[in-house]
Amino acid sequence: MKKTLIIIGGPTAIGKTNLAIKLAKQFKSEIISADARQFYKELNIGVAKPSKYQLKSIKHHFINNISIEDHYSVGKYEQEGLQLIDRLFQKYDVLFLCGGSGLYIDALCEGLNKFPTIKPNIKEQIDKDLNEKGLDFLNAELKMVDIATYEKIDNKNPRRVTRALEVFRSSKKPYSFYLKKEKEKRNFHKLFIGLSDDRETIYNNINQRVNQMIEDGLIDEVKKLYNYRHYKSLQTIGYQEVFDYLQNLMSHSELISKIQQNTRRYAKKQMNWFNKEKYIQIKPKDEKEILKLIESQL
Repeated sequence: MKKTLIIIGGPTAIGKTNLAIKLAKQFKSEIISADARQFYKELNIGVAKPSKYQLKSIKHHFINNISIEDHYSVGKYEQEGLQLIDRLFQKYDVLFLCGGSGLYIDALCEGLNKFPTIKPNIKEQIDKDLNEKGLDFLNAELKMVDIATYEKIDNKNPRRVTRALEVFRSSKKPYSFYLKKEKEKRNFHKLFIGLSDDRETIYNNINQRVNQMIEDGLIDEVKKLYNYRHYKSLQTIGYQEVFDYLQNLMSHSELISKIQQNTRRYAKKQMNWFNKEKYIQIKPKDEKEILKLIESQL
């Protein structure tokens, strides 16, 4: 049997985790996470991390592997991920890569171009612009100089926005220019599955998930991280809004509505990303069809 990596991508709240766990159990395999927010051990409820029971039921990798204080890049993920895959394929014929961070999936499966060295003074200036002029200012610049990246990334995440502008200001070429044009060859077979559903269903799932996050204690989780609120790793959906709420900048109902709205916007970008030709589109409920698809590739 050829060594095969099954990629399960799709927008948030569509059911990637539950499906990956079922499949990994069936094939007696393990799961590699491609959700950049779930790397951080301090973030749990707000990033919809698999439950302790789920993590015990099947081995997951790249979950709780770093701290919010650590610097971690997509390049390092690619390097560590390929080393992990090599080790795991000595034990398994099939592995599962699951997540909604499309760039991280592409890095692991196809590689990325080498990015330019970022000049320290440019990094410092962008950090200053972020602190003094705000994220909207940086997003406006990114939209002007690199619309392709602007339309793909999570614009609420300063880490993504500042990284793209660091590359542009250092090289005078857009971040999107450096994305791999020619795919790197990997020594394993790949099957790209893109989970999809009608937009109303996905948005309803998101709204329900946010309500559940609040019930599960998201506000208390974020309170414990309040002193670290300026960390780039915490400038992300579900945490930014609660930080504002804790500063009395919005009501409780406005908080819920804002998280739901921002998550829906992010999901829309994910839907566009995972609608690429290489992804076979299928609904998560069609588990028998997904199983047949996988078995046909082995």
